[in-house]
Amino acid sequence: MSRPPRRPAKTRAQGLPDKDTLVRFLAEAGEAEKADIARAFGLKGAERRQLREMLRELEAEGRLGKRGRKGFAEAGALPPVGVADVVEKDADGDLFVRLAKGGDDAPKALLLPDRDAKSGPAPGVGDRLLVKFEQQDSDWTARIVKRLGQSAHKVLGVVRKGGRETRVEPVDRRSKDVLVIDRDAAGPLRDGDLVVATILPGAHRYGPKPGKVLEIVGREDDPRAASLLAIHAHGVPTGFSETVDAEAEDQELPTLKGREDLRAIPFITIDPMDARDHDDAVYAQRDDDPNNEGGWVVWVAIADVAAYVRPGTALDREARNKGNSTYFPDRVEPMLPERLSNGLCSLKQGENRACLAVRMVFTKDGRKLSHRFARGLMRSHAKLAYEQAQAAIDGPHSELWTEDVADLTGPLMEPILYPLWNAYRAMLKGRQKRSPLSIESMERRIRFNEAGEIVSIEPRQSLEAHRLIEEMMIQANVAAAETLEQKKTPLIYRVHDTPSQEKLFNLSDFLHGLGKPWAKGQPATTDRFNRLLEETRDTEHAEVVNEVVLRSQMQAIYSPDNIGHFGLNLDRYAHFTSPIRRYADLIVHRGLIRALKLGDDGLTDREIAELPAIAEHVVMTERRSMAAERDATDRYVAAFLEDRVGATFQGRITGVTRFGLFVRLSETGADGLVPISSLGDEYFRHDDRLHALVGERSGRRWPLGKVVEVRLREATPITGGLVLEMLSEPDPMDPKAPAPRLGVRARSPGGDGYPKRGANRPGGPKPPKGGRPSGGLKGVRKGKRR
Repeated sequence: MSRPPRRPAKTRAQGLPDKDTLVRFLAEAGEAEKADIARAFGLKGAERRQLREMLRELEAEGRLGKRGRKGFAEAGALPPVGVADVVEKDADGDLFVRLAKGGDDAPKALLLPDRDAKSGPAPGVGDRLLVKFEQQDSDWTARIVKRLGQSAHKVLGVVRKGGRETRVEPVDRRSKDVLVIDRDAAGPLRDGDLVVATILPGAHRYGPKPGKVLEIVGREDDPRAASLLAIHAHGVPTGFSETVDAEAEDQELPTLKGREDLRAIPFITIDPMDARDHDDAVYAQRDDDPNNEGGWVVWVAIADVAAYVRPGTALDREARNKGNSTYFPDRVEPMLPERLSNGLCSLKQGENRACLAVRMVFTKDGRKLSHRFARGLMRSHAKLAYEQAQAAIDGPHSELWTEDVADLTGPLMEPILYPLWNAYRAMLKGRQKRSPLSIESMERRIRFNEAGEIVSIEPRQSLEAHRLIEEMMIQANVAAAETLEQKKTPLIYRVHDTPSQEKLFNLSDFLHGLGKPWAKGQPATTDRFNRLLEETRDTEHAEVVNEVVLRSQMQAIYSPDNIGHFGLNLDRYAHFTSPIRRYADLIVHRGLIRALKLGDDGLTDREIAELPAIAEHVVMTERRSMAAERDATDRYVAAFLEDRVGATFQGRITGVTRFGLFVRLSETGADGLVPISSLGDEYFRHDDRLHALVGERSGRRWPLGKVVEVRLREATPITGGLVLEMLSEPDPMDPKAPAPRLGVRARSPGGDGYPKRGANRPGGPKPPKGGRPSGGLKGVRKGKRR
C-alpha cells in the first residue's frame, strides 16, 4: 500500500498536467500511485486514461521509475525513509543498499555506520533494513533506523554430512547462513554436493537455519567446480532453449546479393592462441593517393552478426538477456549458440563470411582522413595467434620464435604483416598525440592440463601485436560512432566519465605523502595522469602510483547519451568490433545498417525507444560477468595454492581496508587477506586519505604499495579465500604526522570508530553490543573495461 502524496504548500491547478508538472509533483510527493495522482489533479474518465499514457511515456523516457507494482517516483530519487535490502559489499567493506520496491532501476546508497549503535551487529548482504536516505551531490547515503530481518534469497553452498545432521555451508565468504536440511529431504544428497538452497520460514537470528535444497548443480571435486559456482552465484544465464538452438541451426550463409565482394582483400585474424571465435580481421596497405604521401589504408572487417540475429526473434531475446559472453579460465558461456559463435559468425580461414567492414585512411602521422563502411562478403587468408604474429615481426632472435612460426608466417611477411605493422606505427603517432591513459595492469593466465587440473598460473604477456589490434579496433569503434552521429541515428555509446573531485582529492593527499605534489585545483586530464605515471615509472613507487591512479578512475559504461571517453581521450566512442560476444556491438551494427541503408535488418523504432533500458541492462550483465569471472579465477588460484599452505611468499600491499590488508603475491598474482586482528598488539586505524593502516600507539604504518613477506595460512578453494600471515615489520611513523595520542581515539573518516577491546578510551564511542562490525575476507578488484 503506497503512502498518499504529501500535500504541496499551495493549491494545485486542476486538470491534466503537462509532463514537467507531473514530474515536479512526484518529486515533491516522493512517490505516488496513479489513483493518488488522479485525485490530486481532480482527473476523471478520459483524463485518467491520458494520465496512464503520460506515465508510460515518462517511464520510457527515463524520467520516472516504478515503485513496487503500482507506484511511480522521479527517476533516480529515493524517499526520505524506506525499506531497503543490502545488495553489495565493495573492496573496502562498505555496504550498499537498494530500495526494496525500487527494483534494479533504483539507485544504490552507501550504508553509513549507525551513530548510536542501537541496531546490533553490523548487517550483511541479504539483510533487510528500514533506513533514512540522504542525497549528497549526485550520490545517496543511508542510515539504519531499524533492522527488519533477512530478505528472501537463495544460498549457494556445499553439502556437509556428519552424524545425524546434513548441513549446507555457503560458498560465499560474505554469507553467514549455515542451513540444516530435514533428515527426510537429505536422503538423496551426498557429502560434497554443490547445491542451491533457500532459508525456510521460522529461522532464528543466530545459529543454523532450516533450509530446503532447490537444485543440485555439481560436485566440489569437479575440476570445473569454480566456474559452476561462479555461474550460479552470480546468476549468469547458461545454455540455450530449443527454440533458440533451432533458429541458429536454420541459418545459412548470406550470398553476395546486396553485399560488396571483399574476398580479394587478404584479411587475416590475430587472436589468442586458444580462441575459437574470430570476430575481427584486419588488413593494411599503402595509400596510393598522391595527396596522402606516406599514408595508409586500414581495413577492419567484423562478423555480420546482424544478418543472423534479427530483432524480435528468440535468438535476439536470448542474446539481449545474456548481454555478453562470460569468459572463465576453463570455459566460455557464450552470448550466441555455437552454430553462430564458432560457426557462421566466426571469420574462419579460407571460408566465405558475411561482414560489416570499415575502410579507414590515415596520414603518415596517424591522423584519420576518412572512412567508409561496407556490408560485404570476405574470406580470411590466415589465422594467427598474437604470439605467432609477434614472433614473425621480431624475427629468429625472439623468445617466441619457432620453426613452425617461420613456415606459417613466411609467405605473409611482405604482403600482409609488414604493412600491418607499418600502418600501426603511423597510427601510434596519432595515439601518442591523443595521449590516452597509459595505466598498466597485470592479468593472470591459468593453464590447465587435459584432466582439468591447474598446472601453472602466470602473467599474461603484453605484446605489440595486442596493441596493434587494440588500436585498429579503437579506430573502427570511433568511425562507427562518428558515422551514426553524422547520420543522426541513435546509438549506444561506450562512455567513461572524468574522475570525481573526491577521488582526485584522495589521490592528491596520497601523493603528498610520497612527496609528489599534485595540485587539487587543476582539472584531470589523461596527459596529466600520464606525466605522473612516467615520472614515477622507474622509482620504488611505480606500482603503487599505478594502482592508485587506476583506483581514481570511474568505470566505463554504456549509455545512449554521450559524455566522451576520458580514458581513451576521445570525444565519441562506441563498441562495434565484437558483436559475437557483446550485445551493445550488435545494436551499433544495426544502427549502421539502418543509417547507411545496408539492408532491412537494421535498428527498429522500438529498439530506438528502448535504448536507455538496453544500455542499462548491458551495463548490468557486463558487471555480472566481471564479478563471476573474478570469483572463478580466485577459486582456481586458491585450489592451486592449497597444497602450499605454510609456504612463504613475497608480495605487495594492493589494498588497505578497515578489516585488513590485501597482498598480491608476486609469484602468481593472487590476492590474499592479512586480517587486521593479526597485525600486532595495538589497534590499527584505516587512514583512507593516505591508503594506510596506522597504529594508534606507535604511529607505525602499513601503506599501500609496501613490499612484504607473508606466509600462506589458509587456502579455501570452495570460497576462493586466501588468508595470509604478515612476516614483515611495518614502516616507522611518518615524521610529518602528529604524535599519537595514547588511549584517545577520534572517529576517523575511514575507520569504524571502535577502539580495541580493553583500551582506555575516555569520551570515545561505545562499541555495539554485538561487537565490532565484521569485515569480509575478499576484496573486489575494480577492473576497467574499455
